[in-house]
This record gives sequence, structure tokens and C-alpha cells, in this order.
Amino acid sequence: MPELPEVETIRRGLEPSMEGHVIDRLEVRRPNLRFPFPKGLSRKVSGQRVTSLNRRAKYLLIHLESGNVLLSHLGMSGRFTICPPEGVENVPGVFTHEGSKAAPDGTGKHDHVVFHMESGTRIVYSDHRRFGYMDLIAEHALGGSKHLAGLGPEPNGNEFSATSLADALRGKKTPIKSALLDQRVVAGLGNIYVCEALYRARISPKRTGATIAGKGPKPALRADRLAPIIRDVINEAIEAGGSTLRDYARADGELGYFQHRFQIYGREGEACLTKGCTARVARIVQSGRSSFFCPSCQR
Repeated sequence: MPELPEVETIRRGLEPSMEGHVIDRLEVRRPNLRFPFPKGLSRKVSGQRVTSLNRRAKYLLIHLESGNVLLSHLGMSGRFTICPPEGVENVPGVFTHEGSKAAPDGTGKHDHVVFHMESGTRIVYSDHRRFGYMDLIAEHALGGSKHLAGLGPEPNGNEFSATSLADALRGKKTPIKSALLDQRVVAGLGNIYVCEALYRARISPKRTGATIAGKGPKPALRADRLAPIIRDVINEAIEAGGSTLRDYARADGELGYFQHRFQIYGREGEACLTKGCTARVARIVQSGRSSFFCPSCQR
């Protein structure tokens, strides 16, 4: 599932083609994805100018001149691709599909939503598993919506710190790995980046959240160590364009590259990368997700 870095990368890729531009026509080709599309979605979005393109956690937020916000979650395999106007080639930052027949171009059976921009550019949302979804919400009600209400702070935002992390973890008996996947603790974190952050912080995924928070009012040393590492991992992943494991690609069709920097994720049985460590990477399953860790370094 695309995590915060992937969604932020897509947002940045779509911004030049959407922000300030008019959606001439929104083409919705089926009644539903994971959930039904809102009634009248095409009519309410067509003809609207995009005033801004934002992100909250793993949600893409397309703000419209009408005061509505088109919210999109990519699910497992959702993907936005920018297609240039007919007959136009080699547009910087726009995918031309040359040599890639499988690339979404608005004509495939999994291309479910097409944004026909007034500029002639088409932005295609494809999703072969159809676990993604879209909703249209009044901007003034966005924060209290069922999608965003209760989300924790952004891991690369000003509200996230060792103190906020410790406060959210205090008293939690669940493993820290599972706690960090709880979007109420930190918004946007997923399996890959939690594994990477815990390895860099030398914290076992089996430790309880409470042991990270500490007992007193001040954050424990583990929280002090973990919070900035989470921020660093997220920022590094955004800089690398996210991680491509299966379906994810940037809006221009390029792949993410952070998977080449994985220090622990997906490396079961391989040697630990910590200098002087002779252990091998182990894998356990927690809350239905694989946790990769070094049994020697992470205690």
C-alpha cells in the first residue's frame, strides 16, 4: 500500500498539471471502487478550477474553487498518471508512455477515472484491485470527516516530536511496531518505514509502546531517539520518490528509488548492515504484517 512518501511524491508530481488549472470534464467510468463514488461526482467536479493540491496522511486532497475537496485514497494499487495532450511529446514531468504498453493512458480496463484538464492534459486514475476510493467533502467539514478525524500528527510536521510520540504511546501495551501503524499515533506511517525507523533507532518491534514512552512526564530516551529518526526516514523516502515494490509509480511514470536504500525491510536471512554485527535479519508477523529486524541490534 502506498504510504506517506509515495502519496506526497504523487502530489508533487500532479501539482504543476492540476493546481490553478480547470478540470474541463471528470470522466467516471464505473459506479464504485472500494466504495461507491459520491452521487453527482462528475457534475460537481467538472468545470472546477483546482485551487490547491494537498496531502493529509495517506490521502490526496484536491481543493476546488467551489469549496469542495476531492479526497482520494490509493488503496493497494491506485495510481495517478499524467498523459500529455494528443500529439504532444516530450513534455517535462509528463509521462509519454513510450515503450510501456501497460502504462495507464485512459483507455485500459483498469483506468477508472480520467481528469480531462482544460489544458488538454489527461490525468488518469487506474486501480486494478479497486481498493482505492474517492469522496467529495465540503472544505469546512474536511477535518471532521470520517477519513481525517482522529489522525495523529504528520511525522515530518511541526506537531510531531518526541513529546507528542511519548504522549501517544504512554500506557500502550501493544508492540511498538503495531502502535506506530496506528494512524492515531502518527499519520501516514506504514509497514516499510516503521521497520526502517525501528532498525535505525535500535528498537525491537516487539517492545511495548509504553516502554518507548517512559513512565515520567518527559519522553524516555527511546522516544527521544526514535522521533527524529522517523522524520529522517520519511524525508529521505520523499526525496527518493518513495518505494516501488509492485504497483507504485510516480505521476510521470517513473519508479520510486527508496527501496534501494532499505537497511532492513525485505532482507530476511541477510546479514545485518550494522558494523561489527554478525546476526542475520529476522522476520516475524505482527498484526498481519511482516516485521523485519536484527535480533542482536534491536533489543
